[in-house]
Amino acid sequence: MEKILPKIDITEDFVIGNNADIDNSILGLYTQYPCRLKAEIFVLCMGGSLKANINLSDYTIKENDFVTLSPGSIIQINEIEGDLKLYFMVFSSKFIDSISKTNSIIDLIYVTKSHPVLSLPKDFACIYEEFFSLMMKVYYKSHSPYNPEILKCMLLSILYRLSDMYHERPIRNESILSRSEEICKTFGRLVIQHYAEERNILYYAQQMNITPTHLSNTVKHVTGKTVMDIISEVVIVDAKAQLKSTNIPIHEIAESLNFPNVSFFGKYFKRLTGMSPQQYRNSDK
Repeated sequence: MEKILPKIDITEDFVIGNNADIDNSILGLYTQYPCRLKAEIFVLCMGGSLKANINLSDYTIKENDFVTLSPGSIIQINEIEGDLKLYFMVFSSKFIDSISKTNSIIDLIYVTKSHPVLSLPKDFACIYEEFFSLMMKVYYKSHSPYNPEILKCMLLSILYRLSDMYHERPIRNESILSRSEEICKTFGRLVIQHYAEERNILYYAQQMNITPTHLSNTVKHVTGKTVMDIISEVVIVDAKAQLKSTNIPIHEIAESLNFPNVSFFGKYFKRLTGMSPQQYRNSDK
């Protein structure tokens, strides 16, 4: 029986599988437009590779990579190469919200948002592959083998182990970044968190305790883009994701992105994309 890889969220608490269980065209859908996730998704790559954009950063996901996609992540697959072998484990947004989060889990969520792809040693990756395979056997043998408490233990075990892995294989120390790079990285994180409510450069400058001019000049120097270019890019990515991967009415999308009305949203969207929200929703782009 084919399983559908969830594009945004799932109705059941938990789903596990691999790409052999789904129609390859399902993965192709992710290449057509960005998708904003509500579920928590863990992915283990054991073969082939894919290039993806996660929260506006480009990644090449290859063999032995472990990917953590937290709720709110925006993802688009750009290219698939080789004999792809992926395992995925998905927890619904409703189930994620029911978990009591410790400080270490909150810290992990912050880290994985910025660094969603972790390269594992081959032997560690093989252990995780065995774990996914075992869980799949149990999952497919019985339709509902997990009660909420068991699922919570599973999720927390994965999260705590992830925390250990990030400490064992430290990511690039951001203290070695130049001050300008650090400013841009912090700005990018803040935009991902607050773009729906805040699109004013003053807000972001105040959060970073620097002047708007300094923020503007630094971002332009490092990225070649203006502050408003980056904010608008994130807003449009989210709008495109909602237009293509949901049936939410356009006026509700406008409200979710804090536009004063649907007309203002339509003009904003058309100015940046060249077409109206409805035209984009009906297009094959």
